[in-house]
Amino acid sequence: MSSTSLCVGVVAPLTGRLAPLGAPLSYVLRRLAPRLAHVRNGGRRHDVTVAVRDSRSDPAVARQAVRDLADVDGAHVVLTMAGTRVLPAVTDACEEAGVPCVSTTFPWQAYVHTRGAGLGGRFRWTYHFAWGLDDIAAVFADLWERVEGRGAVGCLWNDDLQGALLRHDRYGFAPVTLLRGHALVDLGAYREPSDSFHAQVGRLREHGTDLVTSAATATDLALFHRQAREAGLRPRLITCSRWLTYPHTHTTPAPDIHGELADAGIATLVYWSPGHPYRSSLDGTTCTELAHAYQRDTGAAWLQPLGLAHALLETAHHALATAGDPTDRTSVAEALAETRLDTIAGHLDWSRGPTPNIALLPLVGGQWHQGAEGPRLAVVSNRAHPQVPLTGELTPAR
Repeated sequence: MSSTSLCVGVVAPLTGRLAPLGAPLSYVLRRLAPRLAHVRNGGRRHDVTVAVRDSRSDPAVARQAVRDLADVDGAHVVLTMAGTRVLPAVTDACEEAGVPCVSTTFPWQAYVHTRGAGLGGRFRWTYHFAWGLDDIAAVFADLWERVEGRGAVGCLWNDDLQGALLRHDRYGFAPVTLLRGHALVDLGAYREPSDSFHAQVGRLREHGTDLVTSAATATDLALFHRQAREAGLRPRLITCSRWLTYPHTHTTPAPDIHGELADAGIATLVYWSPGHPYRSSLDGTTCTELAHAYQRDTGAAWLQPLGLAHALLETAHHALATAGDPTDRTSVAEALAETRLDTIAGHLDWSRGPTPNIALLPLVGGQWHQGAEGPRLAVVSNRAHPQVPLTGELTPAR
């Protein structure tokens, strides 16, 4: 590779359980290929190649993918969007290899704490943009407050990393929700995947809670809801992050799960939608235009990660275009640390994060409404971001 050639490396979950993230990332890579073929830095034009490695949704494979991108492909920056265990594997491998990395789709507290750092801790090579657990809690609390006659909120959290962080007395839900007057009832940790939620349903009955919040998979949440119904209970509203930010029809093929979740009317967080008021820094594409193009070209419904995938590539292009020396990884990392950029996912500013290496995105509240073509994500609460238009009303179960 000549000294004027640059390489953008991508670790993508093209296969495995995280493939719903890989699909929009792959689409954006194809769509932006002409824009990414070259970058101008100062008065010099550099050829750019994009090298993609499949993580197979596996942490060990993801770490090897980073090593291959660094040593074989000569990547100057690595991009990724992944899950609870795969994303930290990629970012830690980038730190070890000395390769700048930009990642997303992961609450920033989880990003920091899964990697053994605390607030104020600084990584040399790795940068992340997303939202916080506190932001999720605030959006969910706003949704709960729209339910008349509400009581305590039952927390259906697993016994793994997500559950531990959501229960955390400093970083979890309690600091935000208690200040807003919400009582949280832990329904009991469960192993994921679960074959029974009878114990959690029992605690739901014991405490008389009709609101539930969770970070469960679609399969587990459907099982919980069915067993609650069989016990004569009917949660009036279930708020769920993580897997339920995607259409459940994308994450599981089982019709019974689709029917159960459609009946539950799950509410969730919204970090990107066709109605968000942003444009691409590369070509001016709007959120609406990107969502429509994805649906036209793939035949599939738009997914929230679509906007974040696009913003990843915008960020990489910006860093290579503004680095003092784009062929030097240290220089690219320094450019990322100073990045302030308007993207199709919103304004990214790594100089003002809640902790170093983090840029924040705002959240609004949504609910899955059923239509003739399957679940549709309606924006039903925009208190934190009024510029995002409402596209539906919150409908509690009856």
